[in-house]
Amino acid sequence: MPKQAPGQDGSGEKLPITMLHDRILVELDRESGERKSAGGIVIPATAEMGGRRLAWSQVVAVGPQARSVQAGDRVLFDPEDKAEVEVHGAVYVVMRERDVHAVAADRLGDSSTGLYL
Repeated sequence: MPKQAPGQDGSGEKLPITMLHDRILVELDRESGERKSAGGIVIPATAEMGGRRLAWSQVVAVGPQARSVQAGDRVLFDPEDKAEVEVHGAVYVVMRERDVHAVAADRLGDSSTGLYL
């Protein structure tokens, strides 16, 4: 059964949200803006990087047709191809499961990298 996400109706009361089909809802990582180099140098979020940079985020809810992703997993995706939604003051990203490049989860412990590719 798909995990429900936090929602809110017009009266301020929270309502459950169920993701449909193969959609997944992920929380944006707040610390993903600034990064540290291997030498410990802080790289600000405004620094230009050559090429596209993928991002990791935590899965909050999944639709019933999502096969490889579960709530609580961390997923790797392209932040340029995202649809953001604000729910009760928190910002989430909605995407299709096929837009996920990799999954990291404890349940995948038999993999040598810890990633499901």
